[in-house]
This record gives sequence, C-alpha cells and structure tokens, in this order.
Amino acid sequence: MRLLAEKVKRYQEVLNNTLQYRLDWHATTKPFLKDVLQKFLTETSLRATIIEKVQIENLELLALDLGRSPSGLAENIDNTDIKRVMIKSNGMLVYQQLFNGKIMAMIHSPVIEGYGQPKPPFAIDISRPAEITEALILKHIEYLLEDVTEWEDYDDVGNDPAPQGFEPIGFTLHPEQQGGAQ
Repeated sequence: MRLLAEKVKRYQEVLNNTLQYRLDWHATTKPFLKDVLQKFLTETSLRATIIEKVQIENLELLALDLGRSPSGLAENIDNTDIKRVMIKSNGMLVYQQLFNGKIMAMIHSPVIEGYGQPKPPFAIDISRPAEITEALILKHIEYLLEDVTEWEDYDDVGNDPAPQGFEPIGFTLHPEQQGGAQ
C-alpha cells in the first residue's frame, strides 16, 4: 500500500506541475521568449517576424518565422505564357506548449510549395518553463540558422555516404580509380 501511496503522491505532483507550468507560460515564459527573440532580431537585422497562435488555450505557440518569398521557380501552364510562381516558406523556430505545460522547441525547415516532399517539423528540445534561458533560446536560433543554411546550400556532394543502393548516372571513375595520373 505504501508504494501505491507514493505513486499517488508523485501523480499529484505532476498534475500540480502542469498547472504551474501553464501559469508560468503566461506570466513569464511567453514574455521572456518574445523579448529574447525581439532582441535577437534587432541586433542582427534578420528579416523575420514573431508570431503568436492562441487558438487553443494551454496549447499556444510562439514562433520566429522567416516568412515566405518567391522561390525563383515557376510552373509553365499548358504551353502558354502563363506561369505559376512557386512560393518558398523560409523556415521557422516554434515554441509550442505541450498538454503538460512543458515547452517544445521545433524547427520547420524551408519548403517550396509544389516541389518535392516537405521535411516534417522536428523537435530540438522539450523544457520546463524555468529551464528556458536566453542561452538556450540562442542555441535554438543557431539550430534554425544551421538548418535553413544547409537547406539553401543543399548538394549531395558532401561527406555523407550515398544512400544504400545509390548508383550515380554518368562517368563515375576518377583518374585515381582507374590507376591513372593524378
């Protein structure tokens, strides 16, 4: 019975934490996030906006949105002079309240609508409100910048091995592979 009583106590602590985390979001976490993100934008002149979604109480989000822009790609429509411009979403860092009041940081990578499959958003951190510091937010921004830079600079000629079963098309032998001069 003692073990069960301890489990009940732990369960009640978790429930109380959830209520406190939700209060903290409104009182301190969300304003702090906004301030740090705004300070970053002011100091770097990065073109981005801070957006807030509050449609579902206690599942709110705050995001650093890099916006949308023309992708430079346009679809030709039925052999006419009409072109449909393809829009690029430039990426986003999102702070989303979870059902338990903790805050999940996630990244939405850039995507060009109508071109390829978008990369699903990916979580980079889950924190209690008291764990969110300016240093942590700046680290999250760094992850976003690395992700969008890698996306913009994409090539498949890197240090990563080719996917299994990948066979390049065209000439694949380099002089050193043929035993020739280098």
